[in-house]
Amino acid sequence: MHGLAARIRRTRRRLGWTLQFVADRCGCTRSLLSKIETGKVVPPVATLMRIASALGVSASALLEQGTAATTVLTRAKEFTEASIRSEKGYRFAMLAAERSDKLMQPILFEARRGEITSQPLTHAGEELVFVVQGRMKYRVGDVEYTLDEGDVLYFDAEQPHELTPLTARVRFLAVFTEAGHAPR
Repeated sequence: MHGLAARIRRTRRRLGWTLQFVADRCGCTRSLLSKIETGKVVPPVATLMRIASALGVSASALLEQGTAATTVLTRAKEFTEASIRSEKGYRFAMLAAERSDKLMQPILFEARRGEITSQPLTHAGEELVFVVQGRMKYRVGDVEYTLDEGDVLYFDAEQPHELTPLTARVRFLAVFTEAGHAPR
């Protein structure tokens, strides 16, 4: 995740903005943003999306060192081995990381019962969740859904949302779109 920290810091400095200015724009503390920029903390994806929005770039511009590739094949072994643990307790792996300037951000998540820090997340755009393996509760706004393997949930990501694994492990695909990055 060292590359992420450097890309956030580089983008912020290129804009000539202070840590406090960006923290205020994305709704986090200066201390947290500093820890993210130094690689001491791996924030939740929702926080990364808010940072990207505050900096005026796409999340994929911060998360990946993409190329102009139009077709990307990611083998299962590649994203399984490359998963990253966030401060909220789940693991995630970026899919199609080589594709730059994506209109959507596909991410494979794994959450284990008892390891998730409960805190609703929000970010701009829309989100689709597809349960690959296991079972979980997923709350969006004031409504809680029980999702089983193969279930799909689509929602406005500005609504507070959070998950609770019901099985020992749940794996799910989340696909995010970002506000301001509408289909062409």
